Amino acid sequence: MPIPKKLIIASRESRLAMWQAEYIRDRLLELYPQMDVSILGMTTRGDQILDQPLAKIGGKGLFIKELEVALDEGRAHIAVHSMKDVPMNLPDGFSLSIIGQREDARDAFVSNDYASLDALPDGAIVGTSSLRREAQIRARYPKLNIQSLRGNVQTRLRKLDEKNYAAIILAAAGLKRLGLGDRIKALLTPEQSLPAVGQGALGIEIKSQLIDYIELFKRFETSSTNACVLAERAFSRRLSGSCEVPLGGHAHIIENGILLTGFVATPDGKQMLRASMRGKRKDAEKIGTDLAEQMLALGADKILASLESTTQ
Repeated sequence: MPIPKKLIIASRESRLAMWQAEYIRDRLLELYPQMDVSILGMTTRGDQILDQPLAKIGGKGLFIKELEVALDEGRAHIAVHSMKDVPMNLPDGFSLSIIGQREDARDAFVSNDYASLDALPDGAIVGTSSLRREAQIRARYPKLNIQSLRGNVQTRLRKLDEKNYAAIILAAAGLKRLGLGDRIKALLTPEQSLPAVGQGALGIEIKSQLIDYIELFKRFETSSTNACVLAERAFSRRLSGSCEVPLGGHAHIIENGILLTGFVATPDGKQMLRASMRGKRKDAEKIGTDLAEQMLALGADKILASLESTTQ
């Protein structure tokens, strides 16, 4: 396709979101120095409403709706997202491309006083915005006090430093991208806290009629990241994954294929189902769907039904 003269990137205005948009801008300018690339910073409802858990106000889709409106109105050509914030089903007329080498997908334990979750005393307050993290921590550490923690990375770290929490759990990718890796006291293994679907990966969203623009980003794509995230998203999609469902999925490359592990649970962690499946890279989405079907047959449908009844 002809290289466009101008390209506008829609992004949230948090430091992490702007880092992601600037990263894509800089990669574009390296490849296409003649292109005029700018960033349209925006504040979303997800950024504005900080006094309620995300699951109760509409989920992660609140972080991207305003960006999609900007694309729809022609004020921007692409939007850059953290893949863990992208709903499993996009609105009609939008397309998604998974970009670049994935950053560390694990969750990070951050504390000023304790070295790990195991070191926390009974009753210690742990902050997280994620039902996924909450369910897994409650299952392994039932005597900890899990409380909601909203806001951007800097806000969450400030609340920790103000002694509102003994520890907080954040995505390692965001801390590392912002140069805050030294705040990480411990990286949680997938056995301790299975990551969110897509965690650590970046995505480009675009209006379907501008699908040719996706060709601009083909050189950024990494086949291993693409296959893993497609498997994870297919798993979550089949289980109707959202912020209201404590669910995680993480795939990694093994010899000649992919190993995908997923779980679904109740928020208190008392009911949890976890399973794994492996297969070929070319069958990434099928692996995700098949693992979800296996878990539904093993009882995930009952967990999902109990979650649905509590939200009605």
